[in-house]
Amino acid sequence: MFKKALQFKKITPKDIDYFSSILGKQCITDPDTLKTFNLDWMRKYKGNSSLLLKPKTTEQVSQILRYCNQENLAVVPQGGNTGLVGGSVPVDDEIILSMQSMNQIRSFDSVSGILTCDAGCILETLDNYVAERGFIMPIDLGAKGSCHLGGNIATNAGGLRLLRYGSLHGTVLSLEVVLADGRILQLGRPLRKDNTGYDLKQLFIGSEGTLGVITGCSILTPPRPKAVNVAVLAVPSYEHVQEIFKKAKMDLGEILSAFEFFDTHCMDLVEKHLEKPSPFGEKSPFYVLIETSGSNKEHDDQKLDQFVEQLMEHEMVGDGVLAQDQTQIQHFWSIREGIPEACAKEGGNFKYDLSVPLEHLYPLVQDMQKHLNNQSSIKKVVGFGHMGDGNVHLNIMTTGWTKENEALIEPYIYEQTQKYGGSISAEHGLGLMKAPFLHYSQPKESIQMMQQIKKLWDPKGILNPYKYIPQE
Repeated sequence: MFKKALQFKKITPKDIDYFSSILGKQCITDPDTLKTFNLDWMRKYKGNSSLLLKPKTTEQVSQILRYCNQENLAVVPQGGNTGLVGGSVPVDDEIILSMQSMNQIRSFDSVSGILTCDAGCILETLDNYVAERGFIMPIDLGAKGSCHLGGNIATNAGGLRLLRYGSLHGTVLSLEVVLADGRILQLGRPLRKDNTGYDLKQLFIGSEGTLGVITGCSILTPPRPKAVNVAVLAVPSYEHVQEIFKKAKMDLGEILSAFEFFDTHCMDLVEKHLEKPSPFGEKSPFYVLIETSGSNKEHDDQKLDQFVEQLMEHEMVGDGVLAQDQTQIQHFWSIREGIPEACAKEGGNFKYDLSVPLEHLYPLVQDMQKHLNNQSSIKKVVGFGHMGDGNVHLNIMTTGWTKENEALIEPYIYEQTQKYGGSISAEHGLGLMKAPFLHYSQPKESIQMMQQIKKLWDPKGILNPYKYIPQE
């Protein structure tokens, strides 16, 4: 999938001595410790790095990168290592630059809701911190207990709250970034408005550590809703899913905070592997989870209750259940958030994170089901995702990670995505997995411009090599 470049220097004892002088015991060469950092969350991609660096300050990151640039040493920035496309682990023997120790909250403005923190802060820790002050993080992911905010920004992660609060391109107000040559950049300020020049921080949101290392950020956190409720619906067809989404936007409007869908195969896997019971006695072709968030519980609950009643009256759903308490809300969400884990337990799991116009969201899944129907190595093809964002997660369970299975799926899945006018990556990023297929979503001229930007910010190509954009 990549051409192994030979221009990078191998690590020497002299290099280790230099890094030890900066980091002390946080310069790690122990092979057992390195195993975890060399292996991605999917256990699909494995590097061979012999050196792990865990800086605590931006200045230490600057010193490390300045030296690596001078010595031509390749570096892989790594957050919580929860990525799904091989973007956060070495391809070969690149130095792993872990942000785990950069985990301090720098400031919080309780009037504006602006949080400033280190890039290595864990998302769930931050959400708990702002929750105590009446606010909520604008991003929520299944990996929130492990992923870092800096990694979320570097991959432009989407997640479950994007429908309500928008993408990180809108909520991130400023970034602190260290370039490949060690220069520290302050991009933007913790302000809602700043029209002074090019908004350079936007280049780093979603750049996956290829242009610089994000060490700090300011992000806008909205007020935490006082009233949250969830409904789960059993839906007879994907056409009905679309109609319900259209109606939800019209009728629930200002309180609609999530609209998730998943097919019957997903529910089967969650029941089988996670032993989480379905809210319904009978199976349904599709399921929808709707969350509302507002400030008046009585008002919001009444709107959601009336909405579900109308769906039942018009036979748009086969059944519907409203959560009666916080325990039931958590159970409903655990079904949806448990789907990736259940898929992983079924077998070698090929995951595809795609964005297409809503009318083609599930037909794309059906295309793959038909395409793989007679293949003995394919166990199951399922679809679920964020209806509000036009984002489908297509998971293909197989007998194992093999080149033969991969060839059954790729590039066909990307060809179909291109046919529907979609994107081959909605929120997981490109990493090593999708870099060779970028042309299915971006024209040649755009890819050439990306390569030029990479050369401008990282002339020697030491930052996260072989990934993100096709090699020239």
